[in-house]
Amino acid sequence: MGRTFKQTPFLEMKPTPTHLITLLALFTFGSAFLSAADFRLASALSDHMVLQREKPVAVWGWADAGETVTVSFAGQSKSATAGTDGKWSLKLDALSASAESRTLVVTGKGGHKVEVKDVLVGEVWLGSGQSNMAMTVAGCYHFDAEKVAAKDPLIRHYRESSGPSDTPQAEGKGSWQLCTPDNVGGFSATLYFFGREIRREVDVPVGLINTSVGGTPIESWVAAEVQSSDPGTKANYETRLDTYREFDPAEAPALHQKQLAIWKAASEKAKAKGTPFVVPAPKDPLAMHKLKGGPSGLFNGKVVNLAPYTLRGMLWYQGEGNAKSNPDLYHKQLTQLVTSWRALWQDEVPFAWVQLPNYTSPGEGWPRVREAMLKTLTLPKTGMAITIDLGDAKDIHPKNKQDVGKRLSYWALGTVYGKNVPATSGPLPAGSTIDGNAITVSFQHTNGGLKSITGGPLTGFQIAGADQLWKPAEAKIVGETVVISSAEVAQPVAVRYAWKDWPDFSLANGAGLPASPFRTDDWPAVKK
Repeated sequence: MGRTFKQTPFLEMKPTPTHLITLLALFTFGSAFLSAADFRLASALSDHMVLQREKPVAVWGWADAGETVTVSFAGQSKSATAGTDGKWSLKLDALSASAESRTLVVTGKGGHKVEVKDVLVGEVWLGSGQSNMAMTVAGCYHFDAEKVAAKDPLIRHYRESSGPSDTPQAEGKGSWQLCTPDNVGGFSATLYFFGREIRREVDVPVGLINTSVGGTPIESWVAAEVQSSDPGTKANYETRLDTYREFDPAEAPALHQKQLAIWKAASEKAKAKGTPFVVPAPKDPLAMHKLKGGPSGLFNGKVVNLAPYTLRGMLWYQGEGNAKSNPDLYHKQLTQLVTSWRALWQDEVPFAWVQLPNYTSPGEGWPRVREAMLKTLTLPKTGMAITIDLGDAKDIHPKNKQDVGKRLSYWALGTVYGKNVPATSGPLPAGSTIDGNAITVSFQHTNGGLKSITGGPLTGFQIAGADQLWKPAEAKIVGETVVISSAEVAQPVAVRYAWKDWPDFSLANGAGLPASPFRTDDWPAVKK
């Protein structure tokens, strides 16, 4: 029998934050290394920031040990006392949305005072991942037009600019910028196009916090204790750690030259055969070593310092860096990331990610990471933008981030904000049954009914029997199901759809959003 898919309702599952105490200890521990002599706020609490509306707002910083600190904003004042390490924190009462430029004032003893100017209140989202989240508006389609149109100072972007660290760091670096033609080119494109839709539809100020680094695996973004204490990821974590520790900077130039020679030879071989070659040139190992650090290096350096900044939700765009190394581990790793970040923030915020788009990459790594992302939707309050039609065969950084951001916004507008949107997702498989020589797959998020993207026959479906030999299949829409069969497979046991790096795709819902790639088998990857 084929595997049955089941989507768990948002409120039905409650992940147990197993590592909550550990993560909170890490956050506190990091501050112990700071000099408490300066009277200051966390870096993200700075001029032009946007505070989250309708939730208690976290404010924190450092002062002299035992010093009483008072925070005043929007007619309210709250006080806290700095601990022996100089750390203090408090929460303002929930605030209403406001586009009024106001000042948050923090005072202490002996004339200690910090003023944070031009503070708005609205919706705040954090975005993270690798290069496709880091990719800026300047690198996208129609930048000239986007630049001219970027005249909304109620959208603000914070770029976390710290580097990786071997230990958790409670302080970071970064600054807020207003959305203007001069600034927007440096904004995360995915975050900006997402935030622009939220701004239009919800009509409140929007703050976007961007902490992302190109070329990084998910291991860099998950706490060491989370990875090393889980039997499913312990061995992978230890291997990554050993590789990091054994890296010799002196050997990096020779290693890079060797990698470039191999890459060039492969490129020339492909050119001689007349076949496409889309593998990016290898990056300088020393530069990448410094950029991403060891496993957990970016969690330590670029995530811990942002907690507990009050958020509405989180967005994730990554996976390319794991498609060639243990893609079958990605479901476990993405689950760890979502649950541990929520635990660090002590808030089960909505969390969505971008499923990897179509791209030419040999093997099954990309399909398996896409599947891992689909499976992780069983976590509560999660969503996924399906982008199987938005990729570029030769460019791992597709330039159409406008539609990526828009599809993320459909999920947020429909499920987080309760807006009436055409669809919150493309079709997702909900179950399968076998009847004679056909397999019927049912779907949810059909939004007015399934349809062919082109209007012609469905393509991209394959079917197999117990011999695990895949054959092209005919597929027909019947209500909210698709019936798949092949004259070559008399007794089918499994079906796959769009199961390839650059697949045929044809299925969409009534709103025109494409269906997620999927499979009903659990067979090992095909050896090539």
